[in-house]
Amino acid sequence: MTAENYVFPRGFVWGAATAAYQIEGAWNLDGKGPSIWDTFSHTPGKITNDDTGDIACDHYHRFSEDFSLLKQIGIKAYRFSLSWPRIFPDGKGTVNWLGLDYYDRMVDSLLALNIEPFVTLYHWDLPQALQDKGGWGNRDLLGYFSDYAAVAVKRLGDRVKFWTTFNEPWVVAVLGNLTGEMAPGFKDRKLTAQVAHNLLVAHGMATQAIRSIEPDVQVGIVLNLSPVEAYTDDKYQKMAADRAWNATSAWFLDPLFKGCYPPGALKDLAADAPVVQPNDFALISQKLDYLGVNYYTRTVIGPQGEMKKVPGSEYTEMGWEVAPEALGRMLVKMNSDYRLPPIYITENGCALDDQVVGEHVHDTRRIKYVHDHLAELRKTMRLGVNIRGYFVWSLLDNFEWAHGYSKRFGMIYVDYPTQKRILKDSAYWYSKVITHNEVHR
Repeated sequence: MTAENYVFPRGFVWGAATAAYQIEGAWNLDGKGPSIWDTFSHTPGKITNDDTGDIACDHYHRFSEDFSLLKQIGIKAYRFSLSWPRIFPDGKGTVNWLGLDYYDRMVDSLLALNIEPFVTLYHWDLPQALQDKGGWGNRDLLGYFSDYAAVAVKRLGDRVKFWTTFNEPWVVAVLGNLTGEMAPGFKDRKLTAQVAHNLLVAHGMATQAIRSIEPDVQVGIVLNLSPVEAYTDDKYQKMAADRAWNATSAWFLDPLFKGCYPPGALKDLAADAPVVQPNDFALISQKLDYLGVNYYTRTVIGPQGEMKKVPGSEYTEMGWEVAPEALGRMLVKMNSDYRLPPIYITENGCALDDQVVGEHVHDTRRIKYVHDHLAELRKTMRLGVNIRGYFVWSLLDNFEWAHGYSKRFGMIYVDYPTQKRILKDSAYWYSKVITHNEVHR
C-alpha cells in the first residue's frame, strides 16, 4: 500500500526566478547606465575569480531561447527583475526608452507563451549615479524610486499583474552596508540601520505610486527569511535566537504587519537607530496583496550566541544547511504572529557542484532538496498557511553575486564560454511535478 502523494490545490502557481544583473549581461548596451554591481564587480578582489556580470547568461540577447525552455519545462510563472539603470541611466530624469522597450518585449513574449510575469522593481542593482548621491542612506532616493516604479507600471502594468517592490531588503542593508560583502561594500552600522528603514519607506511610497496608476494589480515585497533556532533547549540559547530573529527577519516583518519595529530592536541599536519620520510606519504598513518569502536555510544559535553547524545535517555548496522542516515551523509561527496576506515562496533552491556527463547533468541532490521543501510546504498549507505558489531558484546557472560563477543554482546548466544551455535532471523532474500538480511521498 502506497501513501498518497502531496497534491497541490488547483491554481497553485509553479514558477522559476531570476534577477537582472545575474543573467542579463549587456551591461553597457542600448543606453544602460552603470549600477553599483557594475562598479563593485569591476573592483579587483571583490568577486571570486574577479568575475563580472558583463555578459552573465547573455539573457538580454537570448531571452527568447530561455523562454522556450521555460515553456518546455512547463513553468507557469516567471519571476524576473527590471534593471533600474537600464530604464533610468542616471536613476532619475530622462527615461531610456530602449531599456523599457526591452522589458516590454519580454513581457509580450512571456504572455504569448501563456507564462505569467512576476516583476521585481529592485533586485540590488542601484544606479551608480544615485549611489554617488548617498545611495539608500539619502532619503531623496525614495521619491526617485517611486518615479521609476510609476514609469515601469505605466508601460507594463496593463499586462503585468504581479509587482514586487524590493527583493531582500535585509541583504541590501546588511550585506551591502554592514559586512561590505555586497555592493556598495560599506561597513557602517548607523548607515545600515538607516538604509533598512529607508528601503521600507520606499516600499510604501512605491506601493502607493503603483496603485495610483493600476489599482487592480497585486503589489508585494519579497523578504529573505531564515528561522533562528537554538542548538539546545537551553533558555539562554533560545533568548539569543529570539533576539537574532528580531534583529533580522522581524526587523522587516514587524513594520510591515504591525506598524512598528520589534520590541528592544531600536534600543539595541542605541545611537545607531534610524531617523524615523512621523508618517513612515503608516506608509510601510499599508495593506499588501502578497508576501514573497525567499527561503534557503535556517540559522542555529549555540551556547555563546554563535552560529552552529549541526552534526549529521546536509550542507550545500554555499555552506547552508538543508532544513525543510524549519521552513514549515517558521511559516506556521509567522501565520500565528501576524495577519499575513497570501504567501508565495519566491525563491528556494540549492547550489551544488553540478557536472556535465555526456550532455546530462544528474543533480539528484537538487531534486531531493526541492522535493522535500515542496512536501513541507504542502503540510504547512494543510495547517492553514495560505501559500499560493512556488518559484524555484533559479531558472539558470548565473552570476552568484560575490561568488561570481563559482556557484550553480540553476535547473538549467549554462556553459558560460559558449552560452550553451543544458536542462538538468531537476528540470525534467520539476516538469513532471507541474504537469501532475503533486510531489510523491
